[in-house]
Amino acid sequence: MNFSDVFKKLDREHLRLSLYSSTASDVEQALANPSGSLSALMALLSPAAQPFIEQMAQAAMQLTQKRFGHNINLFIPLYLSNLCANECDYCGFTMSNKIKRKTLNKIEIESEIEIIKKRGFDSVLLVSGEHETKVGIDYFSRVLPQVKKHFSHLAMEVQPLATAEYQQLIDLGLDAVMLYQETYQTNTYAKHHTRGNKKDFEYRLNSPDRLGQAGVDKMGLGVLLGLDDWRLDALMMGHHLEYLQNKYWRSKYSISLPRLRPCTGGIQPKSPITDAGLVQVICAFRLFSEQLEISLSTRESIELRNNLIPLGITHMSAGSSTQPGGYSAATKELDQFEISDERSVEEVSAMIHHKGYQAVFKDWESGWC
Repeated sequence: MNFSDVFKKLDREHLRLSLYSSTASDVEQALANPSGSLSALMALLSPAAQPFIEQMAQAAMQLTQKRFGHNINLFIPLYLSNLCANECDYCGFTMSNKIKRKTLNKIEIESEIEIIKKRGFDSVLLVSGEHETKVGIDYFSRVLPQVKKHFSHLAMEVQPLATAEYQQLIDLGLDAVMLYQETYQTNTYAKHHTRGNKKDFEYRLNSPDRLGQAGVDKMGLGVLLGLDDWRLDALMMGHHLEYLQNKYWRSKYSISLPRLRPCTGGIQPKSPITDAGLVQVICAFRLFSEQLEISLSTRESIELRNNLIPLGITHMSAGSSTQPGGYSAATKELDQFEISDERSVEEVSAMIHHKGYQAVFKDWESGWC
């Protein structure tokens, strides 16, 4: 059984009605016992929970410090390619956009690595557009050994792969895979993904199952907040997370909650989410899962990123570029989306210390095992 089998049995309209009919009493009950309860997650994501956000934030802060201490793990994305064979109207890499396309070669990757290492990073996220033929398993199997020898933690955010392909990359040193469903609303998904392999909603939905079968150390889920009803999408991601945690319990889990950002040829959010709404989602998931890692990207503003640190965030990107070759030779035209927080790594690290937290660049070493 894969998650798609579970998904087909979920009455999403019933979940939506229940979500929006939650009461203050439901929220109070959820706050009393939120851990691992999907009904509690529903109440905490509902409009009825808005007056309780401060209470949720205090509880989320205590849980995060209990599990993760005063630590914020810093990572940086390394964009390998903006080639893409998909048509996705919210992404700057979409195939119809008339932008300059680039895939990094070995020398260019080494130049990016040199700059990233000088900034102190030991955790890197490899990112590419989804182009199975030119930037597929053959390319990744060449790139991973080159990158892995420089970093203790190596994650990827690329197109979905087969189980055997994931196993091949894990053998080469891959530690984590981030794979976002974007939205769990099938009609909305079809509207925004009109060409390419990403059109296949079910194949993407079952990709975390293939990751679990391959034995990946960590997998990350995510929704693009704003494509559709963000409350319902977040709740559906909670159902997906609960299924995976129960079935593939050896893996760790993380979530990312990016909001729709401007990009070349991009769209406007169907369901905009406010800063308060983002705080609500972060706190709801922290209360739902104490051990869950929660990542915050440079999509968000400086002020918001500063203020969200105590409320459940465990991982942050810093000094990011969203284009291939962006650290050694920046070209604005190649960006995937606009960045809001353009501070240097040193500035972000100093802010974290000012908040009473520690910026962690490295928290694992193979020699310790």
